[in-house]
Amino acid sequence: MKTFPASCALALFLLLGHSTIVAAQEPAKDAKPAATADAKTPEANPPKEETWPSDHTIKINNQSIAYKATASTTLLKDEKGEPTALIYSTAYTRSDTKDSSQRPIAFIYNGGPGSASIWLHMGAFGPRRVVNADHAFTPPAPYKLEDNTNSLLDKTDMVFIDPVGTGFSRAVGKAQNKDFWGVDQDVKMFAQFINIYINRNNRWNSPKFLIGESYGTFRSAALGNYLQQHDGIYINGIVLISSVLNLGTISFNPGDDLPFILYVPSYAATAAYQKALADPPSDVPAFLAEARKFAATDYAAALMKGTNITAAEKSDIAKKLSHFIGLSDDYLLKADLRVNLQQFNVELMRSHGLTTGRYDARYTMPTYDMLTEFAEDDPSYTAVRGAFTAAFNSYAREELKVTEERSYEALSGDVGQNWDWKHRGPQGGGFFPGSANVAGDLIQALMTNPHLQVQVENGFYDMATPFYATEYTMDHLFLPGNLRANIHFEYYGAGHMMYLHEEDLTKLKSNIATFIDTASK
Repeated sequence: MKTFPASCALALFLLLGHSTIVAAQEPAKDAKPAATADAKTPEANPPKEETWPSDHTIKINNQSIAYKATASTTLLKDEKGEPTALIYSTAYTRSDTKDSSQRPIAFIYNGGPGSASIWLHMGAFGPRRVVNADHAFTPPAPYKLEDNTNSLLDKTDMVFIDPVGTGFSRAVGKAQNKDFWGVDQDVKMFAQFINIYINRNNRWNSPKFLIGESYGTFRSAALGNYLQQHDGIYINGIVLISSVLNLGTISFNPGDDLPFILYVPSYAATAAYQKALADPPSDVPAFLAEARKFAATDYAAALMKGTNITAAEKSDIAKKLSHFIGLSDDYLLKADLRVNLQQFNVELMRSHGLTTGRYDARYTMPTYDMLTEFAEDDPSYTAVRGAFTAAFNSYAREELKVTEERSYEALSGDVGQNWDWKHRGPQGGGFFPGSANVAGDLIQALMTNPHLQVQVENGFYDMATPFYATEYTMDHLFLPGNLRANIHFEYYGAGHMMYLHEEDLTKLKSNIATFIDTASK
């Protein structure tokens, strides 16, 4: 029971999948290679930007909104002016606005590392949305797209950005994709793109927002601080959807008890939802408040004793823990009171032959090996991947008019597996490496810009970035009292991608719309 697979330590954030083979860029039809150059070399076929604009309308809150969709690739260059990457993005801007220079603009992305922006784009905020089944497997094609009445387009212009190695974004020239795969490398890439965008589109005076999900929240803390410190681009607001700023809070490493403590309330929420408790709570919010208290007091004190805990103390805590998370006393005793996420997800519903979801614990799937100790897959990931991937590929080519033959890389396991986690924060790097942590970046961003507002969106059934871990991180920033008030929390009755639940999508839209209105003033 004490096995800690390597996948647990870094199995986090949003939707890491298998890599797909990306074909080489097709040469431009009018390209004329030099007589002495190979047509495949960068000199013969230099990378170039492409733009695919289109005009549309949508009705949001009974208001008809005309907008321009601009799918494009933006060329990044190094300090020598040499091309390094083409970044694919989709921008949505209201075309009926007299002066867009002061209209809010949001830069939106997902996480991974290794995820394109497809999930927030096609599931939450874009003007078109894929129809999916809630807490169930979406059937295969044909998939359906519909106008998204919960789009943020009525409140802000939006730019969905795909990092290198995802979507259609890729390294060019002498650069390689892996040159951009790291905490600090990624931040600089996004900052360069944002600088180019606001320069080209005269958006310096627009209220600016960063909206990220999962690793995208980790990116937002570091990126927001970098933009302010390095470029003088002050941010009005940062929206953290399914947040993690300190990887140590969700990594089950040997000898570190903190993640076990921080996962208890999420385990409790899942057990209550799946009706796996011997004494089901009549008031779930009150039950979760009790779970938080137990985790921070009796349970934490017991784990702190390590091997010095007595048999009687251990048995007492096992009974109390079982009351909250639904696993048997015997199992908890054998696990030394410490159950990691992959163990919990397969053990909770083992008697029913089911495994619960990691991104969203409302989802279940059959367990193949009834003796397995760790979850074999994540039903909340496999249930929606096909729908999102097919829907965006169709949407990009049919409605956005993108003429790109390569497949859109929605998910890339290659990126996450080769990610450079070293980060030089505001206090510099320590002598010993530790868990990647950008809490210091958020602290500096708030201290530098005391008007910066932060809104944190939490799903009760999100097991990838548990809500109590986020609360712990924010409560341990030790900000001056007036700045702590700049951080706001919202909660949802769904998981990591709370927008898959339509009721919570409407709530999410309302909360962020209000946040944008307030932070733009």
